[in-house]
Amino acid sequence: MTKKDYYEILNVSRTASEEEIKKSYRAIAMQCHPDRNPGDKKAEERFKEAAEAYEVLSDREKREIYDHYGHEGLNSTGFRGFSGFEDIFSHFSNIFDDVFGYGNVRSHSRSSGIAGADLRYDLKISFLDAAFGLTTTIELEKLAACNQCNGTGAAPGSSPETCRTCKGRGQVIQSSGFFTISSTCPHCNGYGKFISKPCNHCRGTGKEQISKSVQLKIPAGVETGSRLRLRGEGEAGSKGGPDGDLYVFIHVEEHEFFTRSGDDIICRVAISFVHATLGGTIEVPTLQGKEKFKLPRGTQNGKTFRLKGKGIPHIRGFGHGDQIVEVFVQIPTVLSKKQEELLIEFEKLNQSNK
Repeated sequence: MTKKDYYEILNVSRTASEEEIKKSYRAIAMQCHPDRNPGDKKAEERFKEAAEAYEVLSDREKREIYDHYGHEGLNSTGFRGFSGFEDIFSHFSNIFDDVFGYGNVRSHSRSSGIAGADLRYDLKISFLDAAFGLTTTIELEKLAACNQCNGTGAAPGSSPETCRTCKGRGQVIQSSGFFTISSTCPHCNGYGKFISKPCNHCRGTGKEQISKSVQLKIPAGVETGSRLRLRGEGEAGSKGGPDGDLYVFIHVEEHEFFTRSGDDIICRVAISFVHATLGGTIEVPTLQGKEKFKLPRGTQNGKTFRLKGKGIPHIRGFGHGDQIVEVFVQIPTVLSKKQEELLIEFEKLNQSNK
């Protein structure tokens, strides 16, 4: 008997996406579910065909073989379709996990374990440390694997025993009408093992509270809101799961002279009336130290100048931002009699030149 085309069974095109295939299969499976069609052999057969088609087309490797060589190509790999509904649920339960939302069963199985909690640490650093980077050490309080039982939760000299309820699988089979669904074992909570002799130090949890010093290397160019991730420096996992991560959030203190705009820094420098009028050389503070800068004649109050490459290092590449210098003319508040006379004479000359 010639097999039907899998794409025709699911009513999708040969270029259908994974999501389109899943959506079509779900609709057919719900429509032809034997519990909704008791005694209807056609619906039962349609359900089986759709399950087999979905199993092939949802698997990238099987789909590629089928697209190139058809059913014969799949047969050469040992694939024989489904012999019955028990075969569907025992060998291809992942289909129903994906389509009907039983994915949580796998996430709690003993093969995956439970990942440890991620931790957050807020670190305040100076403006200059953000600009140049630094290496520092922080102190953490966290849950780590118990050093008495090495995280097993079992007393020294003993070990977790295989769960008798699920035979170490971490799952039990439950039947509901036509469906047979795997669920987390209630006795071992999906671990596949249980502890008959708990560790006295951690009381069977496999974890203990510790203080730990963690060294941080903060790159140059970070700013408030920057986040560093240290893999595995979070809290210990459970049942063989990985440790969580540590997230360090950076908070940069304000500087008394510099402000930041992206990778540029901005500063305000006072100049005298004489320098503003006649020009001259002034010293400007930069992140790397003082630098001489030549003012042009007739510099106006509020004029800005750009010092190339004197800003913050680019955190994701080479080079630096710029330093923007805003000058303001500083007006003296106390003058000697001679200075007043000279300014009055200057004003008279200025008026006569108009």
